Amino acid sequence: MSVTELVNTAKSIFSSNPDRAQARFRAHHDLTGPTEVTVKVGSGHRFSVDEPEALGGGNSAANPVEYALASLGSCQAISYRVWASQLGLELEKVEVEIEGDIDLRGFFGVDETVRPGLNAVRMRVRLTGPEPDARYEELAAAVDAHCPVLDLFRNPVSVERELA
Repeated sequence: MSVTELVNTAKSIFSSNPDRAQARFRAHHDLTGPTEVTVKVGSGHRFSVDEPEALGGGNSAANPVEYALASLGSCQAISYRVWASQLGLELEKVEVEIEGDIDLRGFFGVDETVRPGLNAVRMRVRLTGPEPDARYEELAAAVDAHCPVLDLFRNPVSVERELA
């Protein structure tokens, strides 16, 4: 099934039955080393997370912030493909580069006025294809409006924590 067919089928199903558009994702995490974590996500995939040696880890895998940036970049690339299909644009290649800035004083509690997370994120998207620049600007606006992970970065999400 092509991306266009998939999108059209999903839109038809979700328009007529909004309950079918509801999804839940799960992840389970086990701390297996000083900072190494084994992650199992709902679809059966497993991967590791670790910190670099400078932060007490073994540098055996990407760190959580790197995975957050990877998640954003991957979601952007996928969203460009999906929305190019919806807008009828030809898109030959998508490249996304992301960098983020963090002040580690927040994580280590050195300065309680410094937030522990990213304080700036910059994305550079390169699109290759035969369309005029204005069409790719239209595509970028659609992606910015609909990318789920970009939405996570831009808007607060309710998080509940239970200590068991």
